Amino acid sequence: MPGFHHVELWVADLAEARLEWGWLLAQLGFERDSSWSEGESWSAGGAYLTLTTSPNLSRAAHDRRAPGVNHLAFHGGTRARVDAIMTAAPAHGWTPLYHDRYPHAGGPDHYAGWLENSAGAKAEIVADGS
Repeated sequence: MPGFHHVELWVADLAEARLEWGWLLAQLGFERDSSWSEGESWSAGGAYLTLTTSPNLSRAAHDRRAPGVNHLAFHGGTRARVDAIMTAAPAHGWTPLYHDRYPHAGGPDHYAGWLENSAGAKAEIVADGS
């Protein structure tokens, strides 16, 4: 079966990641499957996302402009649902990006919002039909 099995995000501040990512993932229909002292896993659509900390981290913040992962893009549901997530996100540690071009920063036929959390990780929330 094609597709991702899972994605693992290493985080420097697990408590902050649990608040920020936990809120966003719950808004997107993910369910927390497991939690342990160094991390937790959230699943949806047959795949899962793990947030975990490691003593092997090379730095505390993610640099989305460096080689590697720039952002994770998620199905956000309806345009109204994407709007609601974007409106509520700042109260949960997420900063809107490209807000001057929202919701079409990705082009006139692409309805989405982009967010950055306190650790520098970027998420794209894409409306159905985009």
